[in-house]
Amino acid sequence: MTRDSTELTEAQLAALVDRFYDKIQVHPTLGPVFNAAVHDWPEHKALLTSFWSSVALGTRSYRGNPMAKHRGHNIHAGHFDEWLALWRETADEVLDAEHAALVHEYAERIGRSLRYGLGLNDGGRSLGLPIVGG
Repeated sequence: MTRDSTELTEAQLAALVDRFYDKIQVHPTLGPVFNAAVHDWPEHKALLTSFWSSVALGTRSYRGNPMAKHRGHNIHAGHFDEWLALWRETADEVLDAEHAALVHEYAERIGRSLRYGLGLNDGGRSLGLPIVGG
């Protein structure tokens, strides 16, 4: 099977992840949160490229638990809005409009899921259950 030249590729996702996390590291609000949690940026970028490849391309290369990874960090609801705005900005810079729209949608869904799972769903009702583990 030949790959359509307009199909989103893992190389494009790697470029997106690389540029995005370069921006994250120096972001005034998100930088301190991520820099405290990430001890090896190249490894983190490779892991997140695998994650996005699994999400957007169906490669199933990612092995991990995003919810567990985000527990126990100083994350607030507003961080998700900033993260998403920066993701959208970067996707628009790196990808064509069709692919950027695709990863925007995935990021919005993932953000909603993480917010809910971490009990940060603004305007929604939490289940009132404690978050255990991390």
